[in-house]
This record gives sequence, structure tokens and C-alpha cells, in this order.
Amino acid sequence: MITSLHGISTMHGNLMTDIRLAKEAGFNSLEIFYPKFIRYLQNGGTITEVKNKISDAGLTVSFLSALDNIERFEKSERVALLAEAEKISQEARQLGTNTVMILPRNGIDHLSDGEIMDIMTDNITAIATIGERLSVRYIIELPAFTKFRTLQQAHEVIRRVGKKNVGVVVDFWHFYAAGCTPEEVSRMNKEHIFGVHFCDGRVPKKAGDSWDETILRSCMPGEGEIDLKKWSDAVKTTGFDGAWSVELISPSVWEKDPSDITKALCQALHKYAA
Repeated sequence: MITSLHGISTMHGNLMTDIRLAKEAGFNSLEIFYPKFIRYLQNGGTITEVKNKISDAGLTVSFLSALDNIERFEKSERVALLAEAEKISQEARQLGTNTVMILPRNGIDHLSDGEIMDIMTDNITAIATIGERLSVRYIIELPAFTKFRTLQQAHEVIRRVGKKNVGVVVDFWHFYAAGCTPEEVSRMNKEHIFGVHFCDGRVPKKAGDSWDETILRSCMPGEGEIDLKKWSDAVKTTGFDGAWSVELISPSVWEKDPSDITKALCQALHKYAA
């Protein structure tokens, strides 16, 4: 089993510390949180140093996370998006991973469903074309608080794009919050699952409730509403054999000793998913 620590789970640390903590906690892979990676490079670090440090720790890189705001479609914004896609894809290859997370936000939520699907298809096709040249694949995250949020939408975009280097991350919280079920996940084609985000949380209960992830997801795995065993079993039913990345978004937990927290996260992953 590929067990991965998502770098957002240790929000206030740095990349070098993430590598050490992942090893000490018992993970065998790391989902590199892109802001930490960029900060490391901006302060004199090199990709070679990161790659060597990860290798020396006996780890792999599961994903580079993430190419953000992929819904940008106005001319200058889209040019910038594709330049960023080229850059992060090149960096991923240099780090030794072939998988980049791509993340839409709320930038086109004011548009019709049809327009949203057309924009997402066009942008992901252009991004995937870059990846074909570099042997990079892209893993779509479906934020539950956007209008591009459902598994059905992802399947349709993958069908329209028609490229093998586009898939989805089964993110337990986002899927659960968007109304997806473990039964739907169990019927997925494993070739479309490029990774798992193992996480917990709760959802808004009434109109007007906040969709703030730092509130809704502020708990350790097993403390929220999600049946982690059921969701994990659903993924395993598909035959998926890729990386399971533990993602923690909790300001209160981030303030605790990261060594203790990362060990507990790894233990939770093995408890519910191994």
C-alpha cells in the first residue's frame, strides 16, 4: 500500500521537515504541497536537493499538489494558467513524480452548468496536452463548495477530453460533502482513479451554514461524520493500487506537535484502509 502524507497536514512546517516527519511516522510517500515547494526554491533550495532528500529518506513523491484555479478562461488568465501548467509539470518530472493535482475554484460559479463544463473541458484538454509531451498525468480534485463538484461531471470531462493522462482523486470529504456515495465509488473504473485523499469532516446542515473547510474539516480521521472504513472499502473494491494520501485541514490540530500528529495520521490510515 502506498501511504502518503499530504504536506498541507503539517501546514506550518517546511518541506524538509515534511520529509523527515513522513519517514518517522511510517509513510512511504509524500504529497508535496506546492506552496512549500515554491517557498523552498525561492529561498535558495534546489529541486535536486529535494529529490535527494526524499530518496535518502526512502520515500517517493505521490503527487505534486496543486495547479490551482484551473477554471481561468479569460485570454490573459488562460495564458498564465497554461504557463503555470508547463512549469509545474516540468517540476514534477524533475522531482520524480508523474502526477500533478489540478484544482478548480469558484471563478466560474456564476456561469451556467453548460458553460462550466465547456470551460473545464477546454482547459483540462490543454493541460493534458502539455502532459502528454512530458509524460505527466493530472488528477482532478472536485471541491464540494464549487459548481464543478460531482463525480458525474468529472466522468463527462474525462470522456470529452479523451486522454489517458486525466483522472480524479477520490477525496473522501469532498465526495461526501458533494453527495457522492461509497457505492458510486465502488463502481468506478480504477483506470480513472489516480489517487485517494483520506480525510474526515462534516458538512453544513442548513442553508447559510459556512463552507469553510478549516471549520468543517477540523478533526482527526475517525472524529468526523464520514464512515472511513466504508469509503476505503469502496475504493479497494475497484482494484485501485495507487497512493492513499492523508489530508488534514485543521487549524487546531496544526498547532499540536507535528511529530505526534503525523504518526497518528499514519496509524489512522492503516486502521481504516489497510
